[in-house]
Amino acid sequence: MKKLSVIAFGGNALLKNGQEGTIDEQEQNVYDTCKQLLPLLKEDHDLVIGHGNGPQVGSVLLQHEAGNKLYGLPKQPIDFCVAETQGSIGFMIEQQLRNVLAENGIKRNIVTLVTQVVVDRDDDAFKNPTKPVGPFYEKEEAEKLTEQNEWVFHEDPRKRGWRRVVASPKPLDIPNWRAVEKLAREGNIVITVGGGGIPAYIDNNGKMVGIDAVIDKDLASSLLANKIMAEEFIILTDVPNAYINFGKKDQKKLEKIRLSELKNYLDEGQFSEGSMAPKIRACISFIENGGRDAVITEASQICAEDAGTVILP
Repeated sequence: MKKLSVIAFGGNALLKNGQEGTIDEQEQNVYDTCKQLLPLLKEDHDLVIGHGNGPQVGSVLLQHEAGNKLYGLPKQPIDFCVAETQGSIGFMIEQQLRNVLAENGIKRNIVTLVTQVVVDRDDDAFKNPTKPVGPFYEKEEAEKLTEQNEWVFHEDPRKRGWRRVVASPKPLDIPNWRAVEKLAREGNIVITVGGGGIPAYIDNNGKMVGIDAVIDKDLASSLLANKIMAEEFIILTDVPNAYINFGKKDQKKLEKIRLSELKNYLDEGQFSEGSMAPKIRACISFIENGGRDAVITEASQICAEDAGTVILP
């Protein structure tokens, strides 16, 4: 049986720090990331791709704010904006991946699925927003936006500025996971759970209802990987490894590490909530729920020998 790999594209695969976010920039970034998947594609892996949307959904929210103030257009809720970015980013990934496949003579079908993800409307995350969305701001700009819109901002742990944060509840279920598994096992490349999935909850009447939140894409991808029994879960980010004492003189990169040791580091607070901690939790969850291989690395290192942080049971 061919190996089924779930790969979560980080924000760096779409938009690099300091870029404006033009379509040309984003398409080039996506193309470069997709090229890094060639070794897996040439080995005929079955692939499922998840992706983030933090910068993009933040920009869409700002566009709705501006449209409301300038033209009286109705603002749409966050779940609607997540759906917008899920479609637009999925389009970019599918298009650029098709270009990479064509250039290398590889024939594979690609399908992008609009995907809802179920959460608990009483999740404690709604009381303590932590998920960064949108661009970085100077402190003074963040304070002004907080006053104008009652938004919540946190300083970036890497000192790149201040970003708006929203609720990030735990993903509980992915209603169309069986369709994802069937498509992937048949050899189709599936792009799904974009932006962590469109957040929704089930009300008392069994009705699915959207809710204001942005689900962490790594946790949603990890949940999906377990449900479809993927053999491999890979998180692509903008650093080659996870680190302890990150940014300090005694920082140490983590290479192969046992699950128990990694959990101890997480409990110690070694990983930032706005950055590496959700990735660590996603890998821990994948291994604890039956997964075999979990890796955190940057795209250029995906198939390098001894690449990235590899979590072992």
